[in-house]
Amino acid sequence: MSEPQVILSHLTLGVNDLERARMFYDAVLGELGITPGKSGQGFAGWGSPHAAGFFISTPLDGKPATVGNGVSVSFLAPTRDAVDRFWRAALAAGGVDEGKPGLRPHYHPSYYAAYVRDLDGNKIAAVCHAAA
Repeated sequence: MSEPQVILSHLTLGVNDLERARMFYDAVLGELGITPGKSGQGFAGWGSPHAAGFFISTPLDGKPATVGNGVSVSFLAPTRDAVDRFWRAALAAGGVDEGKPGLRPHYHPSYYAAYVRDLDGNKIAAVCHAAA
């Protein structure tokens, strides 16, 4: 079986208060072992900037950031415990629960995930695919 193919360069979510959002994502992504990456004027990033890196940004058009209905960004978690920590950190940092940590067997038998809304209403998740 071949290695999974990386198909994304990066992903960006819009935020309205960059520093507030940066603190939120530092807390929740840190629980998954995802480290800060490239940042600059109006944006902050985590992970690789060129191979599925994650960014937050104030919208370039100057209008308020809004959420997309049906949009969800899921981060890989190394363990189920990391999913639990991600969820707790998100709630402690002001996120809103959208699905407590647990198995989602309708995706596959070992799909363990937790879902939250960030400070701007973006739906994010942490997912562990490993068996217990």
